[in-house]
Amino acid sequence: MNEYLAHKIDLAQRLLLGNSPWDWLLAGMIGIAVWAGLWITRRVVASHYQRYSAAQHRLPIKLLGYLIGNTKQFLFFAIALYAAQASLALPERIHHVVSNIALILILLQTGLWAGRAVRFYLETKEQERGADRVFAGSLDIINFVARMLIWSLLILVALDNLGINITALLAGLGVGGVAVALALQNVLGDLFASLSIALDKPFVVGDNLNIDTFTGTVEHIGIKTTRLRSESGEQIIISNADMLKSRVRNFGRMLEQRVLFTIRVTYGTPAETLRGIPKMLEGIVREQETARFDRCHLRTLGESALHFELSYFVRQPSVNPLLDLQQAVNFRIIDEFQRLGVEFAYPTQLVMLADQCPT
Repeated sequence: MNEYLAHKIDLAQRLLLGNSPWDWLLAGMIGIAVWAGLWITRRVVASHYQRYSAAQHRLPIKLLGYLIGNTKQFLFFAIALYAAQASLALPERIHHVVSNIALILILLQTGLWAGRAVRFYLETKEQERGADRVFAGSLDIINFVARMLIWSLLILVALDNLGINITALLAGLGVGGVAVALALQNVLGDLFASLSIALDKPFVVGDNLNIDTFTGTVEHIGIKTTRLRSESGEQIIISNADMLKSRVRNFGRMLEQRVLFTIRVTYGTPAETLRGIPKMLEGIVREQETARFDRCHLRTLGESALHFELSYFVRQPSVNPLLDLQQAVNFRIIDEFQRLGVEFAYPTQLVMLADQCPT
């Protein structure tokens, strides 16, 4: 009987890993208390942050409240688990496993915090800049690169703490990375092209571009592709590497756009009227608030008409304001020519019949 009881006690001690039931109960109470305290703290901070997020607090305070409010439950579990096992006399192997689990969970939460911090900073800057198309086009690219660097660093830290020789691993990755880079050279080319677009900013969201035979407005600048919306409505998707290799005409960066056209007048127009046409056309252009007059001359004595060349600039160089201005100028020219009795010339050819030819 004594041997049976001793066997049961020994089995219980092995199941309890050398700790008494009271030790396990105390450890459980410590773990629950730590988890509950952290959970309550997060709820209070998150509620306070949502209530006063619009207040004029300093950026570090807002960031701290934002990160605490976005803390995950597994971090509380990791801290509670580590605090609970500290009160127990566990074997070294189990203590090492528990420590590694807690470390991995803490590093995972650290990565989420770092990603949230980058996102919070970018969103704050976007709000400060307002409708800044240059900054808006770089947000996704900056966010992607920052997250990739953060998680790469945290993975290396986790592997190093797990006892893996990261020096040898990095050397192996260097050799394997060459093969991967060759296999993914198109994807990596687009990725680095997106970084070039984000840093150099040859165009931004909202710019009107002409690329080879394609014309459209930039809708989105992504990691691999840039999307344009054409005037006819369809979406044009071009890889970032191809965008940088092409000759891009950016109409969105124009401060002014020149309008140059020729007005044909008949030869029968009186000389005094002809001399007044340049001044008349200049006055018509100057009437328009968005136009800047450049010049107007009798350029050519054509075969069937007198050619006046008019040049002016549009100060709002987008499609509709340009066409609206051209239409207004053209209607005013028609009105003035009708008032002065000036006729527009059109190509004509005089045909001499045989019976009308001199002998």
